[in-house]
Amino acid sequence: MSTGTYAPKPGAAPVGRMIAAQAALETRMLLRNGEQLLLTVIIPSLLLVLFSTVDIVTVPVSTTGGSGKAVDFLAPGVLALAVLSTAFTGQAIATGFERRYGVLKRLGASPLPRWALMTAKTLAVLVTEVLQIALLTAIALALGWSPQGDPGSVLLLLVLGTAAFSGLGLLMAGTLRAEATLAAANLVFLLLLVGGGVIVPLEKFPDAARSVLELLPISALSDGLRAVLQDGAALPWGDALTLAVWAVLGLGTAAKFFRWE
Repeated sequence: MSTGTYAPKPGAAPVGRMIAAQAALETRMLLRNGEQLLLTVIIPSLLLVLFSTVDIVTVPVSTTGGSGKAVDFLAPGVLALAVLSTAFTGQAIATGFERRYGVLKRLGASPLPRWALMTAKTLAVLVTEVLQIALLTAIALALGWSPQGDPGSVLLLLVLGTAAFSGLGLLMAGTLRAEATLAAANLVFLLLLVGGGVIVPLEKFPDAARSVLELLPISALSDGLRAVLQDGAALPWGDALTLAVWAVLGLGTAAKFFRWE
């Protein structure tokens, strides 16, 4: 009996096909999770609508572009919050519980290489972010948002921000217990929402606190997006460099200390 007797032919599928299948599965799992939808879609959308229509927080308006509405300031920050919620909070919680229940251990023993599994998770995050950004952009435009600047600069900032938050999320998920990851990821989300320049301008904080907050990846991403989309500036290299440093540190540390069991 020859090996050609079997149909389909036994053996692992090509790596590219395995990554695509795993990425599709990861994306469906993200979109079906009620808590994930709350973090990635509902909260950013509600914040955008609420603070754009109700005078709760006084926000600065651009003197070089935009319509002068609060949504011009808020929309870039909420886009940064969407990246944070998906690449960091959602991924950290989901991966942490997969590690606890032994899912990662079993997947690691499958024909799918471990690097390919992480690639699939990253692709799922990117697909989810595309859907988030499309929805939030539609809401912001309906509220009167007038985006400026170069789309290429915006895309680069979003990719760097995704890499930075993804590395930090995987580091947390791969080193802490699942319950600790759940609590810590949600706490970090709330703290960065308040102190990351998303809703409350960093100018509202004392100078000493502001100098520290400006170094955070959420501050770099929100400020960088705001510089491009509100002020029409070129690529803010300082913010891009900050995000790149966080990305290298986060992904490198996660790769070194991530525990699969």
